[in-house]
Amino acid sequence: MKRQRVAVLGLGKIGSILLDGLLKAGLPPESAVATVRHADRAQALGAKRRVPVGTDNRAAVRGADVILIAVKPQNVRELLTEIRADVTPAQVVISAAASVPTGFIEDALGAPIPVVRAMPNTPCQVGAGMTGICRGTHAGEAHLDVARQMFDTVGRTVVVDEKHMDAVTGLSASGPAFVYIILESLAEAGVKVGLPRDVATTLAAQTLLGAAKVALDTGDHPALLKDAVTTPAGCTIDGILELEEGKLRVTLIKAVVKATQRAKELMFEK
Repeated sequence: MKRQRVAVLGLGKIGSILLDGLLKAGLPPESAVATVRHADRAQALGAKRRVPVGTDNRAAVRGADVILIAVKPQNVRELLTEIRADVTPAQVVISAAASVPTGFIEDALGAPIPVVRAMPNTPCQVGAGMTGICRGTHAGEAHLDVARQMFDTVGRTVVVDEKHMDAVTGLSASGPAFVYIILESLAEAGVKVGLPRDVATTLAAQTLLGAAKVALDTGDHPALLKDAVTTPAGCTIDGILELEEGKLRVTLIKAVVKATQRAKELMFEK
């Protein structure tokens, strides 16, 4: 990525996170450019960054090796119409717009452009993100590698078939919100049993972080890890019984299913 020229179209939350990640990973500021919709916002963002920020998407695209689309799904069609005359097969378009298929982008550009679809999540802002990527008809392994390098600067990346991208959205993109509810609930429980709120929150957050790291580092099935904590006739099994009676497991599954179904609808709304 250090030798690539990158245009970030849509310097909102996720666009800013990815641009900052690339810069921290060594992308020279002079190799990047970004755009936003409004001139006053472009001026404000440009004043805070070493990277030029403007409103001309066509100018940003010209000369870029990598074009990152980071606008809302509902605005993708308009953006693609605007830049289609300036995008060439020598470039790669990486879209982080939820729910927008690679085929839609390819058709809108009207040329055999390499397209990679990506779905990052908000923990990318602290370098602990999770991103699913898939390639379009004209993208090869080299284009996937470019996208993987980009998102690896802000966390982990997995390659999936495009048919699974809405599920990635429902699980890892929506998932942090579900985890924050669990975190808040555990902290409230700590307060209920007498802990100061700040201590309870720290205990809950680090416990979630540690448990996730054990799962990632060991590769063990979560059921095995759960069993390792659950001693016979101990206190953990009583807590698990309460979770099962409260249908936490089923509720979380249903939440991901519902979010996945909703992901299929986003780009068609105004």
